[in-house]
Amino acid sequence: MEERSVVRINIGMCFDRTFPPAFVVEVAERLERDGVDQLWIIEDCFYTAGVSLASAALARTRRLQVGLGILPAVARNPAITAMEIATLANLAPSRVLAGIGHGVQEWMEQMGARTTSPLTTLDEVLTVCRRLLAGETVTFEGREVRMRDVTLDQPPEVVPPVLAGVRGPRSLAMAGRSADGVVLAEGAGPEYVEWALDQAGRPRPFRVSVFTALCVTEDAREAHQTMAPFLAGMLGSPNPALERHSHIEEMRDSFVRGGVEALAGMPAAWWHEVGAIGTFSDAVEHVESLVAAGAHDVSLFPAADVDVARSQLDDVARLAAAVR
Repeated sequence: MEERSVVRINIGMCFDRTFPPAFVVEVAERLERDGVDQLWIIEDCFYTAGVSLASAALARTRRLQVGLGILPAVARNPAITAMEIATLANLAPSRVLAGIGHGVQEWMEQMGARTTSPLTTLDEVLTVCRRLLAGETVTFEGREVRMRDVTLDQPPEVVPPVLAGVRGPRSLAMAGRSADGVVLAEGAGPEYVEWALDQAGRPRPFRVSVFTALCVTEDAREAHQTMAPFLAGMLGSPNPALERHSHIEEMRDSFVRGGVEALAGMPAAWWHEVGAIGTFSDAVEHVESLVAAGAHDVSLFPAADVDVARSQLDDVARLAAAVR
């Protein structure tokens, strides 16, 4: 592993796409009160919108950083995306993190916005957004993005990092050239974080923000039982992060032979690569392993149930205190 500079690690919580919008105020205020660093707003089509939720969270806090995780590149014109990010950044300087990704192509097709080349499109959108946020006047004639003499009237005084929400090798390589860092979704263990940095070419500076599943119980077996269906779902769909798990083939074989119950009975060490799942000390070990691999931000993904997520705010605060 490449030796990395000592940086302050940021711990956060993700705001699930299905949560009621008003819940964002409670979550943001609790996180700030408890000394947690970040809140990441999950934007997926066609659930709740990231920019408006981020604005509410920023307005009700004074220190908390708020991330957009992640804006689909073609859901908005990149000039409008840059304008939205700039507005948030001027409302709350140094407190905005902007994630932009390909978007789920089936959803893009549903709303008539699917591009013929998601990789090229994201590359162009990232490039244009970063130039606009830097205060440039942009004329751009790309394969998918075109604009003439566009300048933001109020570019941000403190330019926020623009991160690529990507997973595969070609997209990660593009992120290393065209973004300030990456957002890595759930399933990203330390082995995947190191691999992702390698694919990006390890540029400096380069920010790595990781989302990871959270389930902390007094008995690790209970947490494994609870999260086994989640792991089964990841095994059932393409997931480059999980592919880097050192025991992925054994996990697949176990699932084929014994289903969800077999996954629940996996060795605890295998779960450490999957998420902050198990006892509190297991969760600390998982987060610290992500940091050692190169993560700058680690945000915990709670249960989709509001009452359970509310109780997990305490776990996030404890983890934030424990890993500093």
